Amino acid sequence: MTKRPRVGNLPAETTELIGRRAELTQVRRLLGGSRLVTLTGVGGVGKTRLALRTATEAQPQLRDGAWWVELSPLRHGALLTHTIAEALPLADQSTRPMIEVLADYLAGRELLLVLDTCEHLVAECALVAEALLAAAPGLRILVTSRRPLGMYVERLLTVAPLPVPENEYENEAAGKADAVALLAARAAEAAPGFAVTDANRPGLVRLCRRLDGLPLAIELAAARLRELTVAELTERLEDRFAALGDTDDLVAETEPPWHQALRTAIGWSHELCTPLERLAWARLSVFADGFDTEAARAVCADAHLPRHEIPGVLDALADKSLLTPTPADGLRLRYRMLDTIREYGAGWLRNLGEEHTLRHRHLLYYQSLAHHADARWMGPDQITCYENVLAEHANLRAALDFCLSEGDGHTALDIGGALWFFWFACGFARDGRHYLDQALALDPAPGPVRAKALWACGVAAIAQGEAEAGLRLAGAFRPAAGESETDETALVAAAYLEGGSLTVSGEQERAAQVLDASRSGRPVRGRYDAAWFLVRAARAFVHVHLGQFADAAAVADDLRTECARRGETWAHAWGDYMRALAALGLGRPGEAMAHARTAVKGKHRLHDSLGIAMAIDLLASATAASGHAERAARLLGIAERIWHTLGTPQMGMPELVAARQACETEARRLIGGDAYKTAFHSGYDTDPDTGIAYALNTPDAAHESIRQR
Repeated sequence: MTKRPRVGNLPAETTELIGRRAELTQVRRLLGGSRLVTLTGVGGVGKTRLALRTATEAQPQLRDGAWWVELSPLRHGALLTHTIAEALPLADQSTRPMIEVLADYLAGRELLLVLDTCEHLVAECALVAEALLAAAPGLRILVTSRRPLGMYVERLLTVAPLPVPENEYENEAAGKADAVALLAARAAEAAPGFAVTDANRPGLVRLCRRLDGLPLAIELAAARLRELTVAELTERLEDRFAALGDTDDLVAETEPPWHQALRTAIGWSHELCTPLERLAWARLSVFADGFDTEAARAVCADAHLPRHEIPGVLDALADKSLLTPTPADGLRLRYRMLDTIREYGAGWLRNLGEEHTLRHRHLLYYQSLAHHADARWMGPDQITCYENVLAEHANLRAALDFCLSEGDGHTALDIGGALWFFWFACGFARDGRHYLDQALALDPAPGPVRAKALWACGVAAIAQGEAEAGLRLAGAFRPAAGESETDETALVAAAYLEGGSLTVSGEQERAAQVLDASRSGRPVRGRYDAAWFLVRAARAFVHVHLGQFADAAAVADDLRTECARRGETWAHAWGDYMRALAALGLGRPGEAMAHARTAVKGKHRLHDSLGIAMAIDLLASATAASGHAERAARLLGIAERIWHTLGTPQMGMPELVAARQACETEARRLIGGDAYKTAFHSGYDTDPDTGIAYALNTPDAAHESIRQR
């Protein structure tokens, strides 16, 4: 099959896969004959690693790539379809059931979906897999789970431990057996210069046999070779195996028979930790996904585990292969725990009687993080806020889930309200509605927290195009804000909820009246700091809808000036988009092109695929109007590829669809149908990053770039 450019979101393979050639061949064969394959086996046997290598090898042959969905941070099945959609480049924020959105998106695509770590969501994963496979004939699903999904179409491959030589005194081929090769490779990472020799080979084989060839157990043991010889390690492990093998039940596995080796290896690693390291291991298990040193300090530190000890403890746990450090940016690391390691720590945390205390500390930390990001959103730190909150998405979900499970609707409202920007501006409106609807029903008590949550829910509804829900929430917000809010930004926020909802519903005259009556004046600091910017963006859009292009340009310029003064990016990019719309309406295509390119650049900084697609469509229209028909056709192809990663092209909005069709008609008229098709497909076949770079160039620079290639 012809190889294509890699498409997807597969994690990087940070280490070499040792062995597993036979299993890889089996998985390929199973996927060739079945559309649902599940890799089962004990925790730590390497299911995830095998799935990743399988997907990486299959990726170039799949027209629409291979996509990885990490399910271990998801504690409940209610957001399963949301999590799958977030892993895919799918920005549909409508209120249609997400399973329908996924089915529509996947229906015409040829791709591999990997659902990793499904054992806690088996029933939910089975239902979703059944629906998606029925809707999408080109879809294949690869699952990793300690338990099968139990579906008729499912084909199973039980992943066994790595093979171990039967005789440690065999020739040097014993040193190349998969289990021994893995131990040697990981030992070399822990102790540079380590190598298999005639002297240590028998000990390595005995050690691998004692660990039953289980990869996670081997990797934990290899980390000890930094300070122990192979003989010392083997002898000590023999002692610990006898002591721990039958008594430590914190990792609960009943089959296959080698589960004892995993319990022993983890238990031994636990025993060899210092008291502070053991306590940190238990407490760190409350994180749903990755965490950094700051989060670990805030959640885990107290008199028993002092703050100043945390960095050293994290390094020590990483040295023992109990944490995996990954660079988050140029200045800090994030750490992750394998699921099996986390489960062991969670068992100890329950035994210590600290589970509720630590979950509450976790909640308080992420409540504070949400408020900190809210306060910084409309300013120069906006992109950093976006990246930080996105990195903590799983932990924020875990905090909200904990609130709701505890019946603490008030705190859930507080967090959900502070995260308004994440729901509205960052493409997570469905998540916001899911949590805020539950929290609003759970805690009806009036006050500023409830008012902010109503507003956050309302802007999320507008992002979903739900005008009726937006108007309903606007009606609830006005009295709630009037009773509890003292700053004037609440009035502007109310005007945006109502006026924005009217705009979405097509009632532009009424929207203009509401927005003009907001008395927004100049922006002021307050609880609803962003409301002024939203009102100005909505007002510019209404002017465009009403054909008042000069007025739209003036309002957009006002918005852009204030955004520039604050060093803000998100609203500024929408101001650029509105300014381009106005310029095009005024018959100034060159000016429109410049503003549209600036909008693309701003949206690209926030990875806003929806905004990028809209801005490139607009850029294509302005380009066609300026007479560059071939370039316009290429831009339409680039935009169309991005739209196809999002769901419905042009979101199905009549105005956007009409503008796109008008652009295509003009380009065809100028260069003819055949030339149009050639240019369009040239753009469509360009990968998105290259396409965006092309869009950001001026026509002459872009032409030169293409010519040189």
